[in-house]
Amino acid sequence: MTITRKRVSGIVLLREPDGAALLQHRDDKPGLPHANLWVPPGGHCDGDETWLACADREFFEETGYRCHNLRLLADLDVDDVPDSPPLHLKVFWDVYDGIQAVTCHEGQALEFVDRSRALDLAMPEYLVKLWDQALSAWYAGQSTR
Repeated sequence: MTITRKRVSGIVLLREPDGAALLQHRDDKPGLPHANLWVPPGGHCDGDETWLACADREFFEETGYRCHNLRLLADLDVDDVPDSPPLHLKVFWDVYDGIQAVTCHEGQALEFVDRSRALDLAMPEYLVKLWDQALSAWYAGQSTR
């Protein structure tokens, strides 16, 4: 039996020099996946929209920020999100340009969160691991300069 999965893209946006990530505090609505949790901005792909176009669109809609150099971080199936069908998730990462403003257009709050606070926030464990992967990719890129 083939599982039909919703296609979802997300972005981990890191801030220099501390590696804080831009996180959205989701609304606390019954039936909303990841309700009242902190997550990287992202959302569902429309029709035949590409993963990258989806990530760019969703991030802009939720934050007012345009990423410059999205790189694929992870491609995974997620089956255990409460109030959600099975997902196929592609997560991208980028580094904040320090120029554009970020504005909360969806959810309760939007803020750069230091990695040391991740375990103090209500946040899915698999997203903390993706944040760590983004930090590793960023640090690896810095060491090759």
